[in-house]
Amino acid sequence: MGHRWSKKLVLLSGFSFFLYGCTDHVERNRAVEESFDVIMYHVTPEGNGTTVGKVYIHHADDDDPGNGVRIQPALHDLPPGEHGFHVHENPSCEPGEKDGVMVAALAAGSHHDPEHSGHHEGPDGHGHLGDLPKLLVNKYGVADTLMIVPRLSLKELKLRSLIIHAGSDNYSDNPPLGGGGARIACGIIQ
Repeated sequence: MGHRWSKKLVLLSGFSFFLYGCTDHVERNRAVEESFDVIMYHVTPEGNGTTVGKVYIHHADDDDPGNGVRIQPALHDLPPGEHGFHVHENPSCEPGEKDGVMVAALAAGSHHDPEHSGHHEGPDGHGHLGDLPKLLVNKYGVADTLMIVPRLSLKELKLRSLIIHAGSDNYSDNPPLGGGGARIACGIIQ
């Protein structure tokens, strides 16, 4: 009886190890799937241009996926200064026509605003969820400052776009959308 029991124990141990290995593999794959590497491109009214780098998006706290996102730009060849930076509603960087004029990355749509707040209040306000911290570009055209955005989740970001604007952002509705101006770079979150 003891011999049979030890065989069962060995089989059970092996099966447990197999399940643990599968679970560990699934967890590692889930962690890879739950992040985004967004390739960013210069955009013009004629379409996409050269790449300006990537933006890496992960859970803000890997132990708590509901605790916002961490956005790490690794961008180059941008105009120095502060720039408006937003999540837009559509997964497209294509130009579009507005009032008879072609506009860069217009197909990205408006700022991501699932609650239909209609207000641009910045990343800490209660307006658009797509309002991100200002993108800071150094004198060499590089942006690499880490951002933590507590109001967003990775699930909300999938199949949207990131837009960098020509000007800064005052996080208000006056001028419209904080005054960021033209769209100069775009990437699709997929």
